[in-house]
Amino acid sequence: MTYHTVRYSFATCLALWVCSCGAATAVAQNTPEMREVLARLDRLEKDNHAMAEEIHALRNELATLRAPDPAATSASSDGPAAQDDQPLAESRAVEQSRIQDLAQTKVEASQKFPIRITGMALFNAYVNGRYNNQSDNPTIASYLPGDATGGGTLRQSTLGLLFNGPATFAGGKVSGSLYMDFFGGSTSSLNHLVRLRTASINLDWTHTSFSFGQEKPIISPRDPDSLAQVGVSPLTGAGNLWLWQPQMRIEQRVALGNDAGLRAQVGVFQTSLLNTTSDPNSYAAPLPGQPTEDSSPGAETRLEVWKRWSETGRLEIAGGFHMNRNHVARFSLPSNIYTLDWFFRPFEKLEFSGMYFHGRNVAVVGGLRQGYTVLPGGKWVSVGSNGGWAQLRFPVTPRLTFDIYGGQQDDRNADLIYGFIGKNQAYFANAMYRLAPNVIVSLEGGQVRTTYFASGNRLNDHYDLGIAYLF
Repeated sequence: MTYHTVRYSFATCLALWVCSCGAATAVAQNTPEMREVLARLDRLEKDNHAMAEEIHALRNELATLRAPDPAATSASSDGPAAQDDQPLAESRAVEQSRIQDLAQTKVEASQKFPIRITGMALFNAYVNGRYNNQSDNPTIASYLPGDATGGGTLRQSTLGLLFNGPATFAGGKVSGSLYMDFFGGSTSSLNHLVRLRTASINLDWTHTSFSFGQEKPIISPRDPDSLAQVGVSPLTGAGNLWLWQPQMRIEQRVALGNDAGLRAQVGVFQTSLLNTTSDPNSYAAPLPGQPTEDSSPGAETRLEVWKRWSETGRLEIAGGFHMNRNHVARFSLPSNIYTLDWFFRPFEKLEFSGMYFHGRNVAVVGGLRQGYTVLPGGKWVSVGSNGGWAQLRFPVTPRLTFDIYGGQQDDRNADLIYGFIGKNQAYFANAMYRLAPNVIVSLEGGQVRTTYFASGNRLNDHYDLGIAYLF
């Protein structure tokens, strides 16, 4: 006799005994307490009966799965039992297939934590004007003209790894990322080199984060949207302080109710070595014989205020400051930069973003490569600069988006010498259409307008067709 049978018999006997006692005590039976006891006993008996039937059915099903009878299965292959077993067999086949797929596609680190692969395969077909600086994607118009150029490339494709680690002390989470592209080397299709773009190791708590890695400057976190300019950030040298450099930062978040808050960031940023490269894809070439500026870490801070008023309405505005001193020969040259950046989405179909900066020696964080000059008479000065960029974005439909953006860097003429760039401006517009959730086609066109000190303007037109497969 099983445990459930004994339990069932005991409950039945208990109910009969209570009923017999109730017949002898008719007056007590009518009390509310006694009626409640009887109701509970009746529910208990029904529950026990249902439980016994369910256990019996489960045992029969388990016995069938563990020890199937081949002869009986063959004899009744055309009967109802075979039809009932068919969905179960199909379900097992689907589960087995999924297990095999996961075994083939999963990516796991040596420390047994999951890693996700992300990025995009990006094809660009482009046409340039004559002042193309011998580059497929020029950020300045060259001083001397050449031949108009055109071609195709996949060197702006990106590859990224995202990881999430274990919980750390005090309930924090560890995460990180690493992004690469193939923009190193030359424009030759057989000489593209893998290059580190950005990387980070993050320690996150509810209100505090620590980050160690290579990113844009803290004072310039935003970028225009473009599939034509990926190897370097859009509007490089024309208002966007973009340079990816090693840094450490701390972030503190403060909530001001449910729909507003503050975000404060403080960090140390490794500034760039100046005048050590003549890469035409990114910078103006240094003057021959110009001494190298030794970089030193700079201090940066940024304070952001944000507010939202609907599912799509949002405003973010922040002020930032960068400070450091670099050394050239026996001279110490200061770099002080003040910034203001913003993002404004009044409603779903319009976004307005950008930044403004004012300071000197902005080359160390991604401006034009003319952070200092030696004026006639031997005076060494940090070049003063003003600049910034802005973008209007129109998400017309979930598939179609239009972007219009432009910017400039205007260096103080009194700090320049012949051959330097007085002003560099760039204006672009694009249309992006999603052929599929992970396939985007982009058409972009625009112009770079470079003013050389005491030499006039140079213009270069650039048109680009981009096709991106996101993964």
